[in-house]
Amino acid sequence: MKLKWPLLFLSCILIITLAISFKSNTPEKINGVSLVAPRNKVGKEVYEPINRIAANWVAVIPYSFTKRTDPKVQFQYNGQWWGESVTGTIQTITHANEMNLNVMLKPHTWVLGEGWAGDFDLNSEDEWKVWESSYRDYILTFAKVADSLNVPLFCIGTEYRKAVVKRPAFWKELIREVRDVYSGKLTYAANWDNYQNVSFWQDLDYIGVDAYFPLNDAKTPTIEQLESSWAPIINELESFSKKWNKQILFTEFGYKSTDYTADGHWKYDGKELGTNQLAQANAYESAFGLWKQNWFGGGFLWKWHTNHESVGGPDCKEFTPQNKKAEEVIRKFYSKN
Repeated sequence: MKLKWPLLFLSCILIITLAISFKSNTPEKINGVSLVAPRNKVGKEVYEPINRIAANWVAVIPYSFTKRTDPKVQFQYNGQWWGESVTGTIQTITHANEMNLNVMLKPHTWVLGEGWAGDFDLNSEDEWKVWESSYRDYILTFAKVADSLNVPLFCIGTEYRKAVVKRPAFWKELIREVRDVYSGKLTYAANWDNYQNVSFWQDLDYIGVDAYFPLNDAKTPTIEQLESSWAPIINELESFSKKWNKQILFTEFGYKSTDYTADGHWKYDGKELGTNQLAQANAYESAFGLWKQNWFGGGFLWKWHTNHESVGGPDCKEFTPQNKKAEEVIRKFYSKN
């Protein structure tokens, strides 16, 4: 009997050690916010509200511009917002790191006269060549910035639904060129209805999804209703993750504080909706259920402004959760995960 106790003791120590080792080797989930680039220079104090909600990542988003009639991608121009310039981006990343926040650098392109890049399309090979050459310069410029600052994650593009289908060879070559100048991990941010049409996931490290899935058409859906709607989507995402043997990351996710917020925000463009903080909070609560999944890497909520004290609030209908019921939901969840 005396011989069994030392063995039992050693077994307990081994189990505890293995459990600690497993936890330490399990990748930390990304609890992120998408940072709105400020028009004017700001200091690192603007990150304090982000720390208070226990976020551990920020997406830094310098915008460029293009248009169908002149597809050259424009960046680094006179009058550009400070936070979207190379200088401002470098300072933003530096401040984020000083405040113990990891960074995904995620360049976006705004299509003048249209906005969303999802429907961006061109009519001739010559036009595509102009766009590709200038977009390559834009992405490689910021990839070099990311590498120089040891940014751990870089996103090569966002929601180009048509361009990724029509020009797959360009994207594969772009990934190769980015890898030549950047040593961190790569993703691409596919729209929720287009991620299955992207052909180059094997060349990236994460499957990025901008997760604006329509969930429920109720004015104020309950958490239980929303979780039920998430169930088949979760199954599809899990199968897709297994297919490519890569984690899925929500490169964007979020909800407006309006009625019908979980039904697809684009359906209500131009319509007057009532303010509804509870609907937004419930939608966030349901989305956080994905963090339980091993194949899921986390996500970046859309979106977070640097002037925290003067944005959001009870009358605001926009995406930001700042100074709303949803902010407390986010803080409680991020604090525990």
